[in-house]
Amino acid sequence: MIMVDFRYFAIMREMLGRAEERRELPPGTTAGEAFALVAEEQPRLAGMRRSVMLMVNQEYVRPDHVLEDGNELAFIPPVSGGDLGLADLFRITDEEIDPREVERMVAGPDVGAVVTFTGTVRDNARGQDVVALDYEAYPPAAEKMLARIGAEIADRWPSARVSITHRTGRLEPSEVSVVIAVASPHRDAAFAAAAYAIERIKEIVPIWKKEFYRDGAVWVGSEADYQRETGRIPTDRSHGT
Repeated sequence: MIMVDFRYFAIMREMLGRAEERRELPPGTTAGEAFALVAEEQPRLAGMRRSVMLMVNQEYVRPDHVLEDGNELAFIPPVSGGDLGLADLFRITDEEIDPREVERMVAGPDVGAVVTFTGTVRDNARGQDVVALDYEAYPPAAEKMLARIGAEIADRWPSARVSITHRTGRLEPSEVSVVIAVASPHRDAAFAAAAYAIERIKEIVPIWKKEFYRDGAVWVGSEADYQRETGRIPTDRSHGT
């Protein structure tokens, strides 16, 4: 037999009445089969089978992923128990972003606050006038990392819901490059989660930008690295609350 730690969040946590537990499973059990075992205890979960995401050791996996002894299996429920998936909540797009659309992904009658961060292109950087930015991304990996940020937020602020959309392509000053919307019953968690999300995007999401100046252009490395170099953030930092 193998031992696996189960983690539950949001609506699943409330349905089951617990946030975590350790279960003994037969060798060869898959993540999908583990979900089925939980659904036997709470039949309402069976209808969420297609929309619940599965994470093993903080990495998203397919239902046929075979569990191993000592794994942590986290069940990531859909927003408000609906059918929204990762493609809806965490997106890389080359189209104009509507902040209200991102907000609608997390808003609902059960929340008391929706905090929206809208990042726009500024007309100056590194002591030069910026005429445009060109964002490039590796979309599948970038969306996966955005989803990871969402999972981290669910872990730290279980009542919060988050949606993130980042744009790619050439953008001029004042155009929207990223929108983060966080909904929560209370404003403190919403503000904290939104601030956490933007910092993590700078650190782990594979998105690059080229800055165009009046007299040239340059590819810019990690924004987090630049801020460390200029002393805006410390070299070592914790991501805890």
